Amino acid sequence: MKKSSIFGIITIAVAIAIIICTYGSASTYGTFKDADSNSGELHIIGHIDKQKEIVYDATKDANYFSFYMRDTIGNERKVVYTGTKPEDFDRTDKIVLVGQMNKGEFHASHILMKCPSKYTQDKLDVKADTKKASI
Repeated sequence: MKKSSIFGIITIAVAIAIIICTYGSASTYGTFKDADSNSGELHIIGHIDKQKEIVYDATKDANYFSFYMRDTIGNERKVVYTGTKPEDFDRTDKIVLVGQMNKGEFHASHILMKCPSKYTQDKLDVKADTKKASI
């Protein structure tokens, strides 16, 4: 067998292995109901319930943050995040959680927030100066 054929077979095998690894680690979007029946990692889009308790005390435990979130179909669950409270958490209401269910609570490994200032209705009105400069 030629060296180029062996190299080609090895290259194809490595490419297939990379594709399988990437596909296997990719998580999908779902709801809390999907997370209840799925042991894998899911992305869940939802809104923070600011009427319920939000727990974060940096002096007691800086790596414990919990709150309640309602997913896109209305299911509500307690969310536990083992990390510090995200900086603009109080200013946003729509977030994406990455994680999995554990004993009725959703344990998030990542919290992705919608940037509140990026989607405001207020627009800056910039008008060009119409005066001509004299030389």
